[in-house]
Amino acid sequence: MKKKIAILGSTGSIGQASLKIIKNNLKEFNIFLLSGNSNQILINAQIKKYKPKVFVINNFAVYKQIKKKYKNKKIKIYNKFSHIPLSLTKLDITISAIVGIAGLEPTIQFIKKSKKILLANKETIICGWHIIRNLCKKTKTKIIPIDSEHFSIDQLTKNFQDKDIEKIYITASGGPFLNRSLKSFKRIKASDAVKHPKWKMGKKISIDSSNLMNKVLELIEAYRLFPFNPKKYEIVIHPQSLVHAIIIFKNGQTKFLYHETDMRIPIANAIYENNFDIQNILKRRKDILKNFEKFKFKRVDKKRFPIVTLLPKYFNKNSGPIILNASNEVLVSKFIDGKVSFKSIYPTLKAVLGDKDFKKYAIKRSPSINDIYKIDRWARNKTIKLIEKKNR
Repeated sequence: MKKKIAILGSTGSIGQASLKIIKNNLKEFNIFLLSGNSNQILINAQIKKYKPKVFVINNFAVYKQIKKKYKNKKIKIYNKFSHIPLSLTKLDITISAIVGIAGLEPTIQFIKKSKKILLANKETIICGWHIIRNLCKKTKTKIIPIDSEHFSIDQLTKNFQDKDIEKIYITASGGPFLNRSLKSFKRIKASDAVKHPKWKMGKKISIDSSNLMNKVLELIEAYRLFPFNPKKYEIVIHPQSLVHAIIIFKNGQTKFLYHETDMRIPIANAIYENNFDIQNILKRRKDILKNFEKFKFKRVDKKRFPIVTLLPKYFNKNSGPIILNASNEVLVSKFIDGKVSFKSIYPTLKAVLGDKDFKKYAIKRSPSINDIYKIDRWARNKTIKLIEKKNR
């Protein structure tokens, strides 16, 4: 029997990579549900190519256009995940790849309907891991992180405890500005920041990568997923992006996980649980020995990447990371629109986190979904006010 799959965020980079894997073996998989936002051309192409039973389109204008086009077809098209009938069929795999906090509620909804969740939405883990973890225990749903760093930590630390581990390094490429003159940072534009030297990613994650905000969020996410002593986690610059995590064990061994800069590798390994031939996906593999010759690692320069200095405060289990994430989402969006400069992202984040009302909203340890959205709204509104004040 074919495995039923849902991809939440099928028009994004992770969603498209997942579809490339699945299309090679449609005899084994049934693409049951896909979802997108505003990319009407790609949504239409995915409906025609993969023929899902359900498509969820968040953008209302695009939803109306697609709904009208397929009104006489068998496919069911919805504008919201909440509109999907509760009787939705049981799924074997759900790939959760919606960008931002918008992915939180759909992920929670699909945990109840899925045997396995492949999770690529770091904001969902940062903001609602306590809800997700408890729900997965109740439903016996298996969670597998598919960001390359967290997939690597998962693989490397299985069957080990905190007492066995000395250090956990998450690697960062350093993004497009690793070697750029600091004096020129005031001239950086969004079009510069989205040009990642190693990975093909969406705008938001590419910009987060350019100032290492993605690694700040990833370390918080890693601590949620793998609650080892937070002092053991550290970011290290690895420009080649070939090693994704390094674990130093107390027994004298050091282990790392290597794979090429292609997200299909961790995604495919998560789908097939490491039991498949990568040659079915990557037709040509690079010379591994030549890649080994290029390995370089170095400490993070905090003058170049001051955002990493925000980290120590946000490993704990309170809701401060929700504020950090929300404020950053606003700043990235405004940076893309040309409303804030690249250099102003860090000081604005710092100002939000230092606001007199911060503790009032950051104090909750296990916020409900309504609490999460309340905290998120406060952070967004505070960030917008600070931007508007500066732009007057």
